[in-house]
Amino acid sequence: MSLFNIFDISGTAMSAQSLRMNLTASNIANADSVAGDEKSAYKARQPVFSTILEEMGQSEAAGGVRMLAVVESKASHNRRYEPGNPLANDEGYVYDSNVNIIEEMTNMISASRSYQNNVEVINTSKDMLLKTLKLGNG
Repeated sequence: MSLFNIFDISGTAMSAQSLRMNLTASNIANADSVAGDEKSAYKARQPVFSTILEEMGQSEAAGGVRMLAVVESKASHNRRYEPGNPLANDEGYVYDSNVNIIEEMTNMISASRSYQNNVEVINTSKDMLLKTLKLGNG
């Protein structure tokens, strides 16, 4: 594997984690939203990723991460009796989103750390390349 492939691999991983952070932020922003029925209540969204492995030669391979889909949570929605709420249905109930704030905060921390780790991989690879170039000039 070429040292230059590391930049591509880490770049795709950083894009994936950025998407994951955006979806998590959207979930957190909609955590307190309500709707008049379960069907229209906000559903938490999560990305589905896949690895990329491309054979380039006999001993070389390039990889990375790609997004396959964004899926909605199938968790149930809590129903609350709030007859004064303008979004309440005919029986006076509203439905909460199915966002679990603890899971979302855990996802945010995990995505942020994964992103930071890939930044470090890129910086370390860059430093190694620069030191390799200096060996040839020394």
